[in-house]
Amino acid sequence: MRYVGIDPSTKTGLVILERNGDILNKEEIYAIGAKNDPKTLITLTNDVLSYLNKDDKICIEGFSYGSTGRAVDFQYGLGWKIRTTLYEKGMKYVEVSPGGIKKFATSTGRIKKENMILPIFKRWGFEHDSDNVRDAFVIAQIARALNEEIELTKFQKEVLEVLKKWRK
Repeated sequence: MRYVGIDPSTKTGLVILERNGDILNKEEIYAIGAKNDPKTLITLTNDVLSYLNKDDKICIEGFSYGSTGRAVDFQYGLGWKIRTTLYEKGMKYVEVSPGGIKKFATSTGRIKKENMILPIFKRWGFEHDSDNVRDAFVIAQIARALNEEIELTKFQKEVLEVLKKWRK
């Protein structure tokens, strides 16, 4: 069993964990080409899916509805392209809100990305220069926690309870 975390963005974070939590893959996959070109969305989606197996347990970061800026339309387009391609291939996924990711790693859903670095390192010993890969790592840990009997904190259990309600 493999557990996958995906943080869709112009620099998409992707982490794949083994059942025991060991890291199989940690990647930042870049969008190459114009952000307004459908080919860029297709290529980046295909690059992401090239790492996946049919029976992987996948979690993907939900949309950040409060985000603004020029890259938001690309992120929404990419997020939907990855989701629809997973669906077409019969690959199920669980969507995790940005706040849920932060809470699972730090105990609070309201924290800046740069303030997640130390809690992620202290909890799992994981570090990476890219916040997208760090987020994908936490997302993969959530996928693992949804499917394995592992020791969790109270706040991590709260995140999983919310996800389990939405999965039904």
